[in-house]
Amino acid sequence: MNGVSLALGPADWLALFLHFATLSLLAVGGAITTAPDMHRFLVDQRHWLTDPQFSASIAIAQAAPGPNVLFVALMGWNVGLNAGGYATAALGLTVTMVGVLLPSSTLTYLSAQWGHRNRHRRSVRAFKAGMAPIVVALLVATGWVLAGSQGMAAQNWRLWLLTAVVALLVWRTRVHLLWLLGAGALLGGLGWV
Repeated sequence: MNGVSLALGPADWLALFLHFATLSLLAVGGAITTAPDMHRFLVDQRHWLTDPQFSASIAIAQAAPGPNVLFVALMGWNVGLNAGGYATAALGLTVTMVGVLLPSSTLTYLSAQWGHRNRHRRSVRAFKAGMAPIVVALLVATGWVLAGSQGMAAQNWRLWLLTAVVALLVWRTRVHLLWLLGAGALLGGLGWV
């Protein structure tokens, strides 16, 4: 990954922390749903990461075993590497991970306790039901940003058709996701998508 050379001061590290802490509170459905704003901040606005570094951070973390929030650690690591080496890479990793984990973990813990105590209230049940479409929309936005950064936004109609068919199958049937992943791998291996 070809990076950029940065000179980050304490105010920049604080801005990075605060941005990820803010995104942490918006990460309904997981940190991956905030990837479009991470891209806007890190690549478009601050130029701390390149498009390939951003996409590779997500791809590598998603392919690796473990929690999918690891892409945030890789983004912080890459920002730190761009800012000066392994010591600053560790700082970048720490700043982004603490920023994205601390606020949402605290809020989740406190709200889960409250929600469990008040689970019989109509407003609590309505809130839970209303969050589902928001999570779906954020995941679609993330997919769109990732596809666009790879130049796939409109040119590969077969990939979009496959995506729509799989989404429909997941929604309307009980076909196990591993079968769908296997079918996608087979179609990709045969060069059809």
